[in-house]
Amino acid sequence: MDTLVALGTSVAFGYSLVVIIFSEYFSSHGLTQHVYFETSATILTLILLGKFLETRAKGQASAAIKKLLTLQPTVAHIRKHEEWIDVSIDQVVSGDVLLVKPGEKIAVDGMVVNGMSTVNESMLTGESVPVEKKDGDEVFAATINSFGSFEMRATHVGQATKISHIIRMVREAQGSRPPIQKLVDSISSYFVPIVIGLSIVTFFIWFLVGPDPKLPHALVSMISVLIIACPCALGLATPTSLTVGIGRGAQLGILIKNSEALEVANKISLVVLDKTGTLTQGEPSVTYVSSTETAQIAYSLEQKSEHPLAYAIVREAKEKKIQASEVIDFTAIIGRGVQGNISGEQYFLGSHEFIKEQGVKISNDQIKEIEEYESKGETVLQLARKNQFIGVISIADEVKSEARQAIKKLSALGVTSVMLTGDNPKTAESIANTVGIVEWKARVRPEGKAEYIKEAQRNHKIVGMIGDGINDAPALAQANVGIAMGSGTDIAMESAGITLLHGDVSLVPQAIKLAKKTMHNIIQNLIWAFGYNIILIPVAMGALYPVFGIQMNPMLASAAMALSSVSVVTNALRLKKISLI
Repeated sequence: MDTLVALGTSVAFGYSLVVIIFSEYFSSHGLTQHVYFETSATILTLILLGKFLETRAKGQASAAIKKLLTLQPTVAHIRKHEEWIDVSIDQVVSGDVLLVKPGEKIAVDGMVVNGMSTVNESMLTGESVPVEKKDGDEVFAATINSFGSFEMRATHVGQATKISHIIRMVREAQGSRPPIQKLVDSISSYFVPIVIGLSIVTFFIWFLVGPDPKLPHALVSMISVLIIACPCALGLATPTSLTVGIGRGAQLGILIKNSEALEVANKISLVVLDKTGTLTQGEPSVTYVSSTETAQIAYSLEQKSEHPLAYAIVREAKEKKIQASEVIDFTAIIGRGVQGNISGEQYFLGSHEFIKEQGVKISNDQIKEIEEYESKGETVLQLARKNQFIGVISIADEVKSEARQAIKKLSALGVTSVMLTGDNPKTAESIANTVGIVEWKARVRPEGKAEYIKEAQRNHKIVGMIGDGINDAPALAQANVGIAMGSGTDIAMESAGITLLHGDVSLVPQAIKLAKKTMHNIIQNLIWAFGYNIILIPVAMGALYPVFGIQMNPMLASAAMALSSVSVVTNALRLKKISLI
């Protein structure tokens, strides 16, 4: 395309100079002394504008890497000669014993050797509920210790940690993504030499057998061919539709980082969805309380706890305006539950095992009630007073109301949906059944999600990955198109080509539909641009001269070229009005 642009504008400009310099020659032969400087300027301006708009839409892939690097802590507390000292993280070696304090990021991968705590591993697994850790359990760099101190032995440091592995995966996936070969580039590889050849043939035909004066007639026809075939409409066909499509997406809350993402989204055949924050709300909430007494006592106990499940209970109680009672002798047993004295009575709230340890007898009906909620993948906390069972509170990460409809619309578009989650199989199955997803996999780590996508791509699938967490970054980068939830992490959004504002999963099918509509619009533009050339190039060559004695003036060729560009832009602007619901 650039070749024809250069030739068309250069010849038009050069011919205009000739007209000015040799104006007497043109006057003496009765030739029109028209110059085409404005044609050259217009062509170059429109082409450069198209290139600018396309380039401006491209994102900066390196930003995701930089943000991942900021997750890593810089200081670690290690034991040296029976003392704890602070050292730079790059001084930690495998085998060192480290102290992790409440609220701190874990410095390296390792194993707990002393103490108990809960660790927020959402950056790795995407799951909102922290994981309980005790002696012998693995912990990972850049995850956050919720509360309680523990000692750990370093097993993997530096580039061997999981967070470093994620950084490498994002970098490799972004670097290996091939550039999209546009249809127009492929056709232009044949179109350009053909047009150049036709312009040369036109010149010699007019010069050899044309009317006198032969040279001016030959030059005028050659220039007309180059100008009318100058692919201004061809150059605008793709970037103009893409720019309008991207703008329409922004109006609807679909932020498209680059034109390639929109082009490839048109071909998506498989969508991989994360669970937490994508299909679900992304934070625990109370789904069931067996009685008012259960809610009041649980709120009283949990308002002193720092556990994320406690936050869900406290938030629910405040919304219901439940009043808390005074609790004395409060104790939190990490990984088990809490206990405390209220009005002279000892209460226990926690897991089934914790309640059984207190000698509480639970009836078959009560066990059945507990199992009903556990079968849905929910976390069930049990409340007891001394050895008397009182009730249960069920907590879960609730499914987004729009999720099921979104999956249904994806299916209508011919797109298969698969859910990959780091959560347990029971919860995964429950969520998948609720939203209508047939294929799902549980306990999938970040590298597992990326590997699943690689395997699908090897089977010639065009994959769209939808996620919101740091753990989704490698998969978002590996996918043909990464689609990040706007309510998620910055790193997820930087790794993705498309971001959905407000975390609205119903925008996923709309984004794919937008891509299909935009590509259809581009094809219409290309058909017009090439059809225009196929019809008018013969006219510019002089096809009408033998019968009608008409030779196309370059000025008319320029006007036709401009009209073609206006038509393409007008067609692209129709995308502003399209409905995606």
